[in-house]
This record gives sequence, structure tokens and C-alpha cells, in this order.
Amino acid sequence: MGNLRFIRSLRAMVIAIGCGVAGCLITLPGLAAAQTTYPDRPIKLIVPFAAGGPTDIVARIMAHGIEKELGQSMIVENKPGGGSNIGSELVARAKPDGYTLLIGTIANATNMSIYNGLRYDTERDLVPITHFMSSPSVLVVNPTLPITNMKELIAYARANPGQLSYASSGAGGSPHLAGEMLKLRTGIDILHVPYKGAAPALNDVLGGSVSMGFMTAAGALPNIVSGKLRPIAVAGLQRLPQLPDVPTMAEAGVPDFEVSSWNGLFAPAGTPPEVIKKLSDASLKVLAMPGIQKQFESMASVAVGGSPEEFKQYVHAEIAKWAKVAKAGNIKLN
Repeated sequence: MGNLRFIRSLRAMVIAIGCGVAGCLITLPGLAAAQTTYPDRPIKLIVPFAAGGPTDIVARIMAHGIEKELGQSMIVENKPGGGSNIGSELVARAKPDGYTLLIGTIANATNMSIYNGLRYDTERDLVPITHFMSSPSVLVVNPTLPITNMKELIAYARANPGQLSYASSGAGGSPHLAGEMLKLRTGIDILHVPYKGAAPALNDVLGGSVSMGFMTAAGALPNIVSGKLRPIAVAGLQRLPQLPDVPTMAEAGVPDFEVSSWNGLFAPAGTPPEVIKKLSDASLKVLAMPGIQKQFESMASVAVGGSPEEFKQYVHAEIAKWAKVAKAGNIKLN
């Protein structure tokens, strides 16, 4: 009788172990499948600026391509305000599951130094995924000025301190910081004239009430071609194909000077690495498409790409660079 009980107990144990193993065989593939199903619903791409602007255009170009690669919709939502801080904070506070993403810009680097009481930190709260594009600024002057190159600009500014002025799209923006960097690198005295947007800033340089300004290449090109603006230097690491005769700032005698509008894809900190990789891989495939590169070229921009780590290093360097300029210029916003 004792042997019979032992045999029954042994049989029950074997059955229990077998069921456990079978359960594992069912459960583990289920877990693996769950991890590889991303994305299984639409993804939101937050644009922290108004619809119709350069960042919004790039966001929609890239979203269209990425959703084809991932097989899931990518919905672009505009959340403008606070110099991009409203939309950026929204993503920084979002659930880190890959379904709420940000198209970040140079503002996510400059804002770290110029805003008091910022409620998010780009490096702490956001994960760089892919560097989408870059567009160098161009230093332009009104053609009525007796200035055709950087050497003449510096000489004129030194001979007439405080007489030259530069327009910007607003206090704390990259055109403002570019002017402060020019002052820092050359020691010249020029007056900052802030506007509420790039369009009125451009109009007053065209009209001659402001001497010069750092303009986006896309915005400046038509007026350069028509002769309404005179280009002095490109604030990029290389010359623009559209302006092959215009030197870079370094070539013009002002080294260590780069001001490029850029943007790229970010996710909330804590987003799983496998999700980051999927998004990065999809983005790189889109950026490699000749049609996409031509679209960027038409905007006087270049597709960048690179790994998440490379983009992270770039963002870190941008934050450090603009922190020095903001400190030197005593630039602070509330």
C-alpha cells in the first residue's frame, strides 16, 4: 500500500513538472512576442512649434517615412509655446513606452542655459534617437553697407562701435545667440534687435533699418540670389552647395564658429533599448532615401543620421557650447 502511494505521488509530481515546463514553453514565446510587437498602435510625434514651420515640415516628412517602415501610423501633433519648452516637457513627462516622441531642435540645447526654472532637462529626461537634419545659418548684411566680407565687417564695427545692429527672431533664440557668439569671438560691439519671429527680422534687414542678421539658409537664399541680401559667411562646417563662393566662418577668419539649425528624434528617458533601436533603424532607412535627401536639399539642409550614441554626444556638445555663450552674454529668460 505504501509503495502504491509513493508511485501515485511520484506520478503527480511528474505531471506537475511537465505542466510547468509546458507552461514555460507557452509563456516565454508569448513574452518574446510581446516585446517584438512594438509598435502595435499609433505613435504620437510631438512638434513643439506651430504648424507650417521648418520643424513641422521635417516632422511630417520623417513621420510619413517612418510609419511605412514600422507599419504603424505616426500622428504629428503641434504643441507650440515657451520656446519649444511646452512640447518638450510634455514628452519628457510621458510614459516611456515609445508611443510619445519628440522632434527636438537646437532649442533643446540653448534653452538649458537661458531659461530660469526650466521643468525638464534635455539630457536627463530625454533620450536622443536619430539626428534628422542640419541647416547652417548664413550671416547676411544689407547690401547698402560697405561690407563684402568678414574682415571688412570687423573693421567697420571696430571703427563704428555700436553702430551696426543685428536682427533676431526673438531673445534667446539661435540667431540671437549667434550674434552674441560673433561678439564673443571677435570682440566687436554690435546691437541686438529682437523681433517676434524670423519674418519681421528678415524684413527689417531687407529694408535696411537693421544692418545684418544670422538667417536660416532656406530663408536667406532667395534674397541672396536676387541681390537683396549680401552673404558674408556660412556658419557651418562646410560651404553650402547653393552658395559655393561664400566661405565658412572659419575660412573667413572666425574659427570655432558653428550655428546650425538642427532637429532629431527623442523619446522619454527610460524607453526600452529595443524600442529605441527600432525607431533608430527605421529613421536611418528613411534618411538614406534619395527622395528624402533631395527634399532636405531643397530646404538648404542635409540629412545627418548616425547612431543614438552619436546624436547624444552631439546634443551634449551643443548644450555645453551655448552655455558658454549665454553666460558671456548674460542671457536669461523667465
